Amino acid sequence: MTAVRRAIEFLVTRLLRSRLGVALGIAVLVLGVVGAARLVAGPADPTTGLSNRPSEPITTVHPTAGDDGAISTTTTPTPVTSPGEAKPEQVAKRFVVAWLGGSGLTAEDWHEGLRPLSTTALMDKLAGADPAGVPAGEMTEEVTIRPRSETFVEALIALDSGRLRLELVAPQGRWLVDAVDWERS
Repeated sequence: MTAVRRAIEFLVTRLLRSRLGVALGIAVLVLGVVGAARLVAGPADPTTGLSNRPSEPITTVHPTAGDDGAISTTTTPTPVTSPGEAKPEQVAKRFVVAWLGGSGLTAEDWHEGLRPLSTTALMDKLAGADPAGVPAGEMTEEVTIRPRSETFVEALIALDSGRLRLELVAPQGRWLVDAVDWERS
């Protein structure tokens, strides 16, 4: 009994009065409370909580309400051209011919050929462009038009070394090229 008595005296007089003893006592107390709470609560239900994802998509619109988005329109818009003005296909073809230019064409002449077929915004973007940098030589297919609205169309033109995509706008019924995009084949 003396060994047990000495151990209790050591615990009370030395270990519990030190910082390490107090920290160990607090840790044992916290672990005891957490363990007792888990025993009382029982096993956790895996279907509860925020970590589970829904089994079906979350919708905010009733399924029978229909689609009101612009992409779901069933009719293709018809581009509107003012009387006496060129159609978007004609403007796109003229632009491509001017854009491809010809050998010996100066940068000033090239820009002047594009100006009547382009918006001022596009001409500002092409200000430093050089006709020698045009990466194609000739058209291989006719112009294909994709109407996006009555005043906006996309023109696709197959060339010998890639495909040219033009965006044409017609704010007052006169079609002008507003953007040029080149895709190498």
